[in-house]
Amino acid sequence: MSPHDVKDRVMLEDTPRDMLLELLALHIRNIWRVDGLYFLGIEERFGTEAATAVDAGCWEVMGRIEAGHLRRVLGVERIEPASFIHLLRNTSWALDIPEKEYEVAGDTATFRVVKCRTQETRIRKGLGVFPCKRVRSGYLEAFANELDPGIETVCRFCPPDERPTGAWCEWEFRFDRRRG
Repeated sequence: MSPHDVKDRVMLEDTPRDMLLELLALHIRNIWRVDGLYFLGIEERFGTEAATAVDAGCWEVMGRIEAGHLRRVLGVERIEPASFIHLLRNTSWALDIPEKEYEVAGDTATFRVVKCRTQETRIRKGLGVFPCKRVRSGYLEAFANELDPGIETVCRFCPPDERPTGAWCEWEFRFDRRRG
């Protein structure tokens, strides 16, 4: 660690907990602001398909990176439905979702986005619903596979799919108990 890193860490250690949480939320929002800005820039210049392809590639890599780092930082050794949901809830993606639901039932973990800030912002700006299924499925499959290649990722619905009122997308993660 460089001397500057040490000073920054000491500065953060001296910061009140509430302010640290606000800083964390700010930086997570900034990640998503950058994501949205580069996407819109590519979309404007080259079209939605090109922007989606770049976005999907970036988020697939990010899924693998986040899974490995979160597993290490949070000290998760055994991947099972409950620990998987714990890791997923701590991703930059999930932490930025204002309203979500998750459940664990037997060998299955489910994650549902009730309120999606990205989609609602696009609608408010007159851009329409973004068909994010390609991007999100690549991210979530990479995240799951990095933790355990035996996890099956199933999209129950995600734009452009038809969706029920009150939810944007729903993902199911199926674990094969015979492997464990």
